[in-house]
Amino acid sequence: MFTIPRIWREKPQRYRLEASECSKCGYVMYPPRKVCPKCGSEELTRVTLPETGKISTYTIIRTAPLGFTELSPYVVAIVEFSNGARVMMQIVDTDFDKIEIGKKVKLVFRKLFTEGESGVIMYGPKAIVVED
Repeated sequence: MFTIPRIWREKPQRYRLEASECSKCGYVMYPPRKVCPKCGSEELTRVTLPETGKISTYTIIRTAPLGFTELSPYVVAIVEFSNGARVMMQIVDTDFDKIEIGKKVKLVFRKLFTEGESGVIMYGPKAIVVED
């Protein structure tokens, strides 16, 4: 469950696609972290993810978990960016038959969900397939 303060803290990483890059090993992580999971370094810098990437793998969710049933069926993919970052996100506004491993995608911002009784709408990155 999100709270209003948490939503405001997460705004930069969600809306500016801020990630962390390890100064020692070069590993890029999204969302940003304070410690590199690869080498344990705390020497991290903020970087912005590229606006395009490619699909590394994907799955079609036909039986959605509670809270996502209105989206069903939908596609979730691991998108890899040129800087090595890999992010799991939903593929939207794209016919399922056009989704393939290796396809180029462009990041877009869409509604993720509405938080319970408070009604706060959370937005975040999703992706659409880009035709070459």
